[in-house]
Amino acid sequence: MTWSPEFADAAAPDVDSRALQDAVEYAKIHDTPSEQLPYDFSSLGIDTEEEHATLIGPMPDRRGGPSGVVLKDGHVLAEWGDTTRVEHAFSISKSFLSIVGGVAYDRGHIADVTDPVREYIDGGGFDSPHNSEITWEQLFQQTSEWEGTLFGKPDVIDRYRPVGTADLDGEKGTPRELREPGTYWEYNDVRVNQLALSLLRLWKKPLYKVLQHEVMNPIGASSTWEWHGYYNSDVEIDGQRMKSVSGGGHWGGGVWMNTRDLARVGQLMLNGGSWGEKQILSPEWIDMATTPCSLQPTYGYLWWLNEDRALWPSAPESSFAAIGSGSNVVWVDPEHDLVVVSRWLKKAEQEGSRRPNMDELFQRVISAVQ
Repeated sequence: MTWSPEFADAAAPDVDSRALQDAVEYAKIHDTPSEQLPYDFSSLGIDTEEEHATLIGPMPDRRGGPSGVVLKDGHVLAEWGDTTRVEHAFSISKSFLSIVGGVAYDRGHIADVTDPVREYIDGGGFDSPHNSEITWEQLFQQTSEWEGTLFGKPDVIDRYRPVGTADLDGEKGTPRELREPGTYWEYNDVRVNQLALSLLRLWKKPLYKVLQHEVMNPIGASSTWEWHGYYNSDVEIDGQRMKSVSGGGHWGGGVWMNTRDLARVGQLMLNGGSWGEKQILSPEWIDMATTPCSLQPTYGYLWWLNEDRALWPSAPESSFAAIGSGSNVVWVDPEHDLVVVSRWLKKAEQEGSRRPNMDELFQRVISAVQ
């Protein structure tokens, strides 16, 4: 299982190997069913009855089967499936935007996250009276209420959910009334893409290059991962054409990455942003990113949080995760020094947790290492 010196498992701590194997088997037999997410991605976005459902960016041809990694204290304890297969990470891409934003903050490109975005970039969708006071923090927390159309997709696509709900599967209907920036939380892919475009204008170079040079190369990741935008998301910055990446796979694009590389990113977060002798992200930014939003306590800066154990009742309140469709998850548990990456875990509906199969997997892993 050893991948590299950083992940040598020779000094792995004592674990209940039978309990750990039980956790692995649980993940392997609870594959995401085709009715939740098909194996063949060619059918995604074909539903012409739903307005704006059409894909505008690339997608992999297919997805693989379950795969995953368990790390404890930086050691590989378990690995299953094809962990080198490059897979779509879907909304895990959002957490990568948080990381790229954190590097910008640490480098001083963002002086204060409560500053209006318009103070840092020219134009870019923040000229209207409503959008002009939107801050970086509001974009990261998904409380911006940004209004507009970006790359052909209007923000009202995700402005349908009932007031006060955190249910990502809320029924659609008449678009709700727009609120003032910073007064309402909403999981909105168009606004996340607006954040991606804003960070591109801030960095003045493609975000995949920022991620590659500032994060992925220093942590020893492979060269197989990709971060795509849309076919129509090229913009001109300082006379150069650059592609703005997307924060998910809702309409194509997004981060495509293998399981091992995702595990490295999880370990980076667990390490407080350090990798060996190098500080990739500041502990300050990780604290900010994992602080509950006042309007949605299970959300930080594009990371899911376990405040009051609302998402994973069996896991520590301090744990947090990047999550994407198909129950792709990078889960970080500072209390037990654990990182769990799971791909294509069946999403089950059960009272008490929005994703109980994740909770069951995490609980089994925790039991194995205690």
